[in-house]
Amino acid sequence: MGSNSSYSNLQPEEQEKNQYTIGIVSKLDNIPYFNSVKDGVMEAAEELEVEVLYEGPTVANTKGQQVIIEKFINQKVDAIAVSANDPIQLAPVLKQARATGIAIITWDSDTEPAARDLFIDMVNPEVLGRHVMDTLAWNTGEHGTFAIMTGSFSASNHNAWLKWIQAQWKEYYPNMKLVEVVATNDDSRNAFIQAQILIKKYPDLAGIIGNSSVGPPAAAKAVEEAGKTGEIAVVGISTPDLMRDYLKNGSAQVVTLWSPKKLGYLTVAMAKSLIDGSETIDFQYVPGVGTIRVSGKDTVIMGEPIDFTKENVDQYDF
Repeated sequence: MGSNSSYSNLQPEEQEKNQYTIGIVSKLDNIPYFNSVKDGVMEAAEELEVEVLYEGPTVANTKGQQVIIEKFINQKVDAIAVSANDPIQLAPVLKQARATGIAIITWDSDTEPAARDLFIDMVNPEVLGRHVMDTLAWNTGEHGTFAIMTGSFSASNHNAWLKWIQAQWKEYYPNMKLVEVVATNDDSRNAFIQAQILIKKYPDLAGIIGNSSVGPPAAAKAVEEAGKTGEIAVVGISTPDLMRDYLKNGSAQVVTLWSPKKLGYLTVAMAKSLIDGSETIDFQYVPGVGTIRVSGKDTVIMGEPIDFTKENVDQYDF
């Protein structure tokens, strides 16, 4: 009886002690993909009873992310989870955060392994990259020239996908020719301009792969405005909400992604688990997410890629 009474008296203090604060840093503020991630983050924060600070830079660069991370360090958060714009340049400030005892997670885009405790990948990058190349080949009859619009030449996830897209092309599609790879810097206006330039520069272009969420909608819009719907296939990595109209009118054929909302939820769940010192295991079921995989000692893979087409796009809302 006395023991229960003592526990009751300490409970509010214990609750306060266990109130974790997790700082989440996106690559870029206020674009649909990261807004959907934020929805999952906030849902997890409520259900898992942790405090979350979510912020992204106004321009997709390292400097903006550094400022946010330094602020989180000063606020003495328990964990920081970041989608890295540059794996090398961001490492020093993350190492600085780790040195203060803050748990560090990367999600969506990794940094140097020495600068973090855990990386959360959405899908296996080889599986995704090879599959995206396949979707283009299926829609061009495995013939013709194509271009790739990547997000950033410094982002580790974009580079990994790009590597496997090109590997699949070289190994399996000898009748297709890659004419150019351009970077959009994850900026929708710049992506549209780049797509217009590609279409004018290569009159016989058969396809465009968009390697980040702004690429496919920009390419599809450029194809539509150039009057080349049905002539140039557009595929890549983007959200169903951004691509819905383009898939339906035929200016894009298929886009591939995962649930960014689930990614946000998983990031918070893994951050809390890391702070708790809980072990994450292969084939672990995470409520709100599903069954995850563990690769190596420090990488969690959320799941398999999802294809969105005109036939199924209305089944998804993100």
